[in-house]
Amino acid sequence: MNEFPWLTVLIAVPLVGAVVAPFLPKTNPLLAKQFGVAVAVLTLAVGAAIAAQYDVDGGMQLEEQHTWIEAFGVHYALGVDGLGLLLILLTALLVPIVLVAGWHEGDESPAAFVGWVLALEALSLAVFAATDVFLFYVVFEATLIPAYFLIGGFGREGRSAAALKFLMFQLGGGLVLLGSVVGLYVVSADQGSPSYLLSDLAELDISTEAGRWLFAGFFIAFAIKAPLFPVHTWLADTTEKATPGTSVLLVCVLDKIGTFGMLRFCLGLFPEASEWATPVVVVLALISIVYGAFVAIGQDDVLRLIGLTSLSHFGFITLGIFVFSTQGGTGSILYMVNHGLGTAALFLVAGYLIRRRGTTLISEMGGLEKATPVLAGLFLVAGLATLGLPGLSPFVSEFLVILAAFDYQWYVGAVAVTGIVLAAIYVLWMYQRTMTGPTAPEVEGTKDASLREVAAVAPLMVALVLFGFYPAPLLDVANPAVESLLSHVGVSDDPPTVDHADVPPHSYDEGEAH
Repeated sequence: MNEFPWLTVLIAVPLVGAVVAPFLPKTNPLLAKQFGVAVAVLTLAVGAAIAAQYDVDGGMQLEEQHTWIEAFGVHYALGVDGLGLLLILLTALLVPIVLVAGWHEGDESPAAFVGWVLALEALSLAVFAATDVFLFYVVFEATLIPAYFLIGGFGREGRSAAALKFLMFQLGGGLVLLGSVVGLYVVSADQGSPSYLLSDLAELDISTEAGRWLFAGFFIAFAIKAPLFPVHTWLADTTEKATPGTSVLLVCVLDKIGTFGMLRFCLGLFPEASEWATPVVVVLALISIVYGAFVAIGQDDVLRLIGLTSLSHFGFITLGIFVFSTQGGTGSILYMVNHGLGTAALFLVAGYLIRRRGTTLISEMGGLEKATPVLAGLFLVAGLATLGLPGLSPFVSEFLVILAAFDYQWYVGAVAVTGIVLAAIYVLWMYQRTMTGPTAPEVEGTKDASLREVAAVAPLMVALVLFGFYPAPLLDVANPAVESLLSHVGVSDDPPTVDHADVPPHSYDEGEAH
């Protein structure tokens, strides 16, 4: 066990900030925003300290374990491996960016907005660090509280209905998950003393029938959270009505809990059931890829469009997980990170456009390119990242997943590739309709991106380019986690690698992936 509770501190910093924020003087709204940014930056600093001492070949690290409810075998147990570390760093990076980029979001009640954002961050970090299933379930459900208030309390007209729809879907998934959590207690109690520790549960002898039923409960909850077709309908309504910053937190952080759970729990605890369900899951993933991309093409609301693109992207992530190869698993983990970077940039820059034009409708935004060249450039880079342009980081993860899909079955890869073609259509057509064409008189005086707005999304742009040309740092962290997981499942193959000795930081040959 680690002597210093790094992960507890990581969770406690934003949690304390969330408690303090509502009590800040309401006479100075600026103070709440400054406080929120300061707490988020401090959380990022703690996350960086954790990353600095992480050993990529060390397995689960920085573990903490304390008995919580002894009779049920429940522990306050935290730990981090490559999968958890990358998602923790993604979360810690996005929150300060959201608070700075969405400086005017939540102006009607800045202290409440900041408080809920920090609460969502703390609970999300706890989810990615939990190594006790019961603790995971508690924080998994608790994330719905700040998410509900961020959607329903801020945003556009109709947000209350969107928040309710979001909550009903998520609570439904949570109830199904609870059934499987209780089932795990029964199984572990029957084989000795009950325990919810992942390390103990992985050693259980779970019968085939019980394992498949328990897997179904976990998978349904995670498919709703991700989301995956056909339990995705809450996604577009939510992103359409919520603020762009809130949508970033929901899609780029909270929804990652679904695919994280598929790797950590579905494959980790129920390997036989996961392989049994693979044909159905692959079909659902392919439908999500094609359907999400196809429906996005016809959207006129820019926030709804971006939300539907994520349905397609989560299909790719799920596909990479369930083709059962190191290449696919690593690609799915990188996809979670790179999707978070690219989609966050797209949502935030879209928010800049909406604030200037006073509308979310693409059809009312034409001709902005000449009036706002910097904003247009940022929007273009974010859009190209979304469609997987070579040289930007999403391409690397998408390429790995596609290769793994072709290795699984050629026709699975062929269907998945159509999602890339459709992505080029919806992104480029969106850019054409918002930025090109004649500049209307009411658009000519539109202000370009401010220094604050550019600075807010600059880290995302740098990361998209850096990891696009040099993904080795991400691969080094993800590969051992995937190898360990697949060895537990019973799969062994060669991971995608980058030869550090031969490949300089500015180049990456996807042909090196095997």
